[in-house]
Amino acid sequence: MDMFSRFRAVADATPDAPFLLHPDGTQTSYRAALLRSGALAAELAARGVRRGDRVAVQVEKSAEALLTYLATLRLGAVYLPLNPAYTADEVAFFLADAEPALFVCRSQDEAAMHDLCARLSVPQLASLDDEGRGSLARGADLRREDEAPAPVVAGAADLAAILYTSGTTGRSKGAMLTHGNLASNAATLCALWRFTAADRLLHALPIFHTHGLFVATNTVLCAGAAMILLPRFEVGEVLRLMPGASCMMGVPTFYTRLLASPGFTREAAAGVRLFISGSAPLSPETHRAFAQRTGQAILERYGMTETNMNTSNPHDGPRKPGSVGLPLAEVALRIADPESGAALPPGEIGIIEVKGPNVFAGYWRMPEKTREEFRPDGYFITGDLGYRDGEGYVFISGRAKDLVISGGFNVYPAEVEALIDAIAGVAESAVIGVAHPDLGEAVVAVVSVSDATLDEAGVLAGLAGRLARFKQPRRVVLVPELPRNAMGKVQKALLRERYAGLFAAPA
Repeated sequence: MDMFSRFRAVADATPDAPFLLHPDGTQTSYRAALLRSGALAAELAARGVRRGDRVAVQVEKSAEALLTYLATLRLGAVYLPLNPAYTADEVAFFLADAEPALFVCRSQDEAAMHDLCARLSVPQLASLDDEGRGSLARGADLRREDEAPAPVVAGAADLAAILYTSGTTGRSKGAMLTHGNLASNAATLCALWRFTAADRLLHALPIFHTHGLFVATNTVLCAGAAMILLPRFEVGEVLRLMPGASCMMGVPTFYTRLLASPGFTREAAAGVRLFISGSAPLSPETHRAFAQRTGQAILERYGMTETNMNTSNPHDGPRKPGSVGLPLAEVALRIADPESGAALPPGEIGIIEVKGPNVFAGYWRMPEKTREEFRPDGYFITGDLGYRDGEGYVFISGRAKDLVISGGFNVYPAEVEALIDAIAGVAESAVIGVAHPDLGEAVVAVVSVSDATLDEAGVLAGLAGRLARFKQPRRVVLVPELPRNAMGKVQKALLRERYAGLFAAPA
């Protein structure tokens, strides 16, 4: 069953059940959400959107934006969410590449985007503002209930969404996700994490990314549960609404900020049965501090744009700090030698490769790149480095592109970062490779400190005797905070660019 069919089935069976719980105390039932998404679908269709067409959306998070996603699925069209932080130049690339039938932008951007759409021959432009109003919403207001198009029954191989990768190593790639990808992953996660119709998910994630749009929303839909829909993460608002939640999904930054708040107590977290973290590595220190504060272990999982979720720590069973858990029931996972593709034994670091119904159909209009990323036996080469322990738990060592080769020796940043993060006074760290005239690459640690008295010598002293010489940082750079993208991932490519000349000879 595709995700829209699942949504409709819940609305038909329990029309009055809440789907969206709003911060002001109001709610949107499943029936109301179905009717409104039908009106939005009618407006999309009136603007020329047909089955298979792309609908590009760059708006702020709102209930109306989420229902536009469901309206797009209803038509059998392809949803293409874009980060609101993208500039007009970046948006131009996505529109030219995807050739959408409709672009939905923020109301304040509509005039500027009109010229861009005309230049790129995008047939239709509509808008939604921060409150979910705008020309798209006004058009939907005028649609009668009987104008809602009959839902398209999508096949597992039919395209549901295109999500563009960040493009930090070159041209952004559009990952094509099918209805089968989304539905199979949602069903697996719903069962694994014990979601039921009684659950209330605290949703403070963005919805232009796989985490907030697919992992959170689709799992809720699969269970017929409800979401407390916040426009963004704010500690005070999250704490205010937490007593009404049974689950929370977040990125590590959410949890470190909660831990920094005196209002986040064991009592505040007592009603939440499950805290889930993803999108970026959760440090073992944060995992332990959270457990000490709340008595609960955060459940960490691992996924990516191209695959949805691949692994998860168990709902019932040990949740190992530093591990992203075990492969999902539907996912085959192996650790492979980067060159030969041969499977490696437990404990050895290699490339993580996965296969299953969660894995995407390929990159939009990039058949050669798609072929490069798959092994002949169908396994997708994730580009992530990791290993499995004797019990099968997966540990991420970093991205293959982040591997540092210093003097011919491989240095895995995660290993060095874990030791630096354990030093008193360190808030967090990022280890990168920087060009070096003798070593090829030198290990550099970029460190954010919580203790202003900690300096470079102090960090190096904290590592003394704990790492082989070739793994030890040649330099430690102290910064107020590490640069992150919208999902909380440290932008190592930006750091490599910023410190590229650290060992360059003076001019």
